[in-house]
Amino acid sequence: MNYYTILLADDEEEVIQAIMKKINWEELGFSVIGYAGNGVKALEMVEEFQPDVVMTDIRMPYMDGMELSSRIKADFPATKILLFTGFDEFEYAKEAVHLEIEEYILKPIHAAELSGIFTQLKRKLDQEINEKRNVGVLQKYYLESLELLQADFCTGLIEGRIHEEEIPKFLSDYRLDFPGPLFCCLVIHTSSCQVPEDINPVLLATSVQKHAKEHLAEKWRAKCFSYLGNTILIAQIRDENEMSDLTDECDRFCKYACRIIGASVTVGIGQACSGILELAQSYSSAREAVSYRVIYGSSRAINMKEIVPKTKSRPGAENDVELSNLFKMIRLGSQEEVEEAVDKYLDYTSFPAKSLQQHHIDIMELMIALFRFSANHDIESEEFSGDIRNLYTSLLDLEPDALRRWLLDSSLDFREKLIHARNKSTKSFVSKAVEYVHNNYADEGLSLDSVCEVLGVSNSYFSTIFKKETGSSFISYLTDYRMDRASSLLIETNEKSYMVAKKVGYTDANYFSYVFKRRFGLSPSKYRTEHAESGS
Repeated sequence: MNYYTILLADDEEEVIQAIMKKINWEELGFSVIGYAGNGVKALEMVEEFQPDVVMTDIRMPYMDGMELSSRIKADFPATKILLFTGFDEFEYAKEAVHLEIEEYILKPIHAAELSGIFTQLKRKLDQEINEKRNVGVLQKYYLESLELLQADFCTGLIEGRIHEEEIPKFLSDYRLDFPGPLFCCLVIHTSSCQVPEDINPVLLATSVQKHAKEHLAEKWRAKCFSYLGNTILIAQIRDENEMSDLTDECDRFCKYACRIIGASVTVGIGQACSGILELAQSYSSAREAVSYRVIYGSSRAINMKEIVPKTKSRPGAENDVELSNLFKMIRLGSQEEVEEAVDKYLDYTSFPAKSLQQHHIDIMELMIALFRFSANHDIESEEFSGDIRNLYTSLLDLEPDALRRWLLDSSLDFREKLIHARNKSTKSFVSKAVEYVHNNYADEGLSLDSVCEVLGVSNSYFSTIFKKETGSSFISYLTDYRMDRASSLLIETNEKSYMVAKKVGYTDANYFSYVFKRRFGLSPSKYRTEHAESGS
């Protein structure tokens, strides 16, 4: 006979001994596996033996009965707890209803009362075990778990971890039927980037799986389950000729998913196989087919058998030309010209029957070129300042439209940063030119040539930028500044006109007078007289 196990916990040895001796435990269906003198020791024994029942006092050293009960319920919720205590602690113990204590027993403990309690407790334990072992209940649990069991078996098939000798038992236990005679694995990928607004990508993928079951599972006698974020279907076909029908059906489903639920779905169709043990190879080819969405685009079915990449790719030199043109447009072109250059580059790299390996090479070359361009032009970009491997991995998974958007956004961002840098640079050297004029206007040799030599720029470029920023030519600005300084000297000092002329950079006093009169409409002497009179 199997007995329910019980552990006793009390810091009074005589109480423990009395309980053990006064009760015929075997007759009640219980067996005392031991006792502990404090809560810490009791918890250690619970963890080691996992008794069915723990009977504990409230007051104990190191850990009281209330804390012990709480710890037991947290880690061993099936364990029943009986709490015995003195009368003055009874109300305190009753407050701990959240601990689900089976019974509160007041000291002193009476053998008859305790026997009655354990008799009722045994009935309860027997009932719980019978319910757990009931065939009907087990059958219910089995049916509830059947779909998960089937999915686990199918997962094992595509992972290649099911052995041939295990198959008959699994098929029988999990109520599966694979008559075939041919099988094909489908990988249904739902894009997490192209998602309708306010829709959770996980919920969208779940919806796609539901619709896939409705539209594909019955006709193709397919087993449907989730694996690594995708929906997997193990389809059964009668002969190889049905593969084209299956591909067309999957392609229609992709269009349906896009139209009805707004999902961007790609179905990868693996190679047909003659036995379910070969489904690992079919799954591998279906997964590879899905990867080709970065070349062929999403919202379509891609049959791996129909993909025949060319062994030779286009010459790299022509590819470099398109990329060089793109960088030229980033530096000098308009937004429209940058967009056109992006399209030309992508049109060139997206040639027919391109292999996935060649696509990966193209992405790597593009990324390295962009990194180099940003470094050479001192462009600060968070995306191009991190780990190159992370960026490369993310780019490999982008579908054509998404890759175009990324490249266009990056190119336009580069263009804006270069424009900003140029504007900042031009403003900087215009400010330097103005400052140089203010400090050297008295130098009769100050000219456009001398300023450009100091700044290290060409005359034509400087003249264009200076006029754009100030609204006047450099010579006009220099002349106006000299005349303004001259007018101040005439009013504020008694210097002769020829001395004023020399102080503002003119060695020829007559020419100075001519320029001054052209600016203010008066000769230097009359200008001084008029301002002196107005001042007085």
